[in-house]
Amino acid sequence: MDLTRLWKSVLSEIELSVSKATYQTHFAHSLLLSLDADVASIGFPSPLMRTLAETRYYSLIKNILDHKTATNTSLVFSVLPKKEPSERDAGPLFAQTIDAGPNTTVLAKKLHINAELTFDNFAVSTTNQLAYAAATAIAKGPGTSYNPLFLYGGVGVGKTHLMHAVANALLSKKTSLRVVYCMGEEFLNEIIESIQMRTTRQFKQKYRSAELLMVDDVQFIAGKQTAQEEFFHTFNAVLREGGQVLLTSDRPPHEISRLEDRLRSRFEGGLIVDISPPGFELRAAIVNIKSKALGLTIPSDCAQLIAANVVDARAIEGFLRRLTSELATKTQPVTLELISGLLNMKAVVANHAETSRRVSPQELLEAVSSYFDIKTTQMKGPKRDRPIARPRQLYMYLAKTELGLTYDDIGGSLGGRDHTTIMHGVETITQELSTNESLRQAVAGIKQKLWAAAL
Repeated sequence: MDLTRLWKSVLSEIELSVSKATYQTHFAHSLLLSLDADVASIGFPSPLMRTLAETRYYSLIKNILDHKTATNTSLVFSVLPKKEPSERDAGPLFAQTIDAGPNTTVLAKKLHINAELTFDNFAVSTTNQLAYAAATAIAKGPGTSYNPLFLYGGVGVGKTHLMHAVANALLSKKTSLRVVYCMGEEFLNEIIESIQMRTTRQFKQKYRSAELLMVDDVQFIAGKQTAQEEFFHTFNAVLREGGQVLLTSDRPPHEISRLEDRLRSRFEGGLIVDISPPGFELRAAIVNIKSKALGLTIPSDCAQLIAANVVDARAIEGFLRRLTSELATKTQPVTLELISGLLNMKAVVANHAETSRRVSPQELLEAVSSYFDIKTTQMKGPKRDRPIARPRQLYMYLAKTELGLTYDDIGGSLGGRDHTTIMHGVETITQELSTNESLRQAVAGIKQKLWAAAL
């Protein structure tokens, strides 16, 4: 059995099941060392990561591995052997004495940069145009303007893509560039580990000598005194030596609670850019770009259907991976019927998966009724007039895609309607969303009401 291929397959499933920060911090650099007699030995880079995997993610790893191997496995966790840094070595991210040559893919991987995330495959629209312009300017002249560049926005709007695109552009021109990329949570974990392992000198040398420092989800260090203290000095050291700092967050600096004032002041000293969620046209472009990268051929009507129903770039990529997996087991073309069936899968579309578990069918019913200014009793009643039937179908669609209810459950919440009626309603809205702008606006408006009430 090819352990590398098996573990890569397992990691792809884990990546869809946990947050980006958790995956990058705890799983991205793990290895499947052996699989003998249904006992899987898994290695992690540090004792802290091993402990966290063993205490928090044992069941997740086991369930996925059991499914992939069709066996009942037992998991054993260990720490991967670690090379001690020399006096001249600033840490594993700076071991750039390799002969990268003109191909920077190996180098990018070594630096934890995704070589596939470039400016060429970044879809630009009015929602991200300023962020794109600032990132390309940094790629042309790092450390000279927009320093730091602080990008903020929700999940899947392209913050990380732009960050990696900057690194790839600069590495293509200078392979010896000292690049450090990490998640905010990873920065915190490395500080803890360096204290435990008494390697704080190497930690400081690694980060403070960076020519390009990129921290994703920097809000994770807020409220952590040691992390904020070290990051303050790291930030100053990098800028003092003419290095470039790129930061991303889910909110602007002034909204990050428990962030020290001196750090907030530093973050606000550069350019702060808000990246809004992608609109329908941009999502359609993202579908085309990502499907091409995955080797998929998707007709334009199918791409529009996906764009109308899947809410952000990361969710689009996850959906396309599921589509790839589905096509691997079937010899059939990509059709509207296939896409419609996959869109009805629970949690494929929902951007608010955590929130949706706290929303009841009655709350959704009230949100739809409020949006269309009708009564919930009318929604449950027998009338089939369009002013009532249309909101009722939208409720059916959202109850299926956002709450993951069964057709029978949805029918029960609407006064006992038959499941075939519910199926027809869901399919009708799913199909029309790709071409009906007013319908898309209605769905967005209802979701806004729904999630605002749930928080």
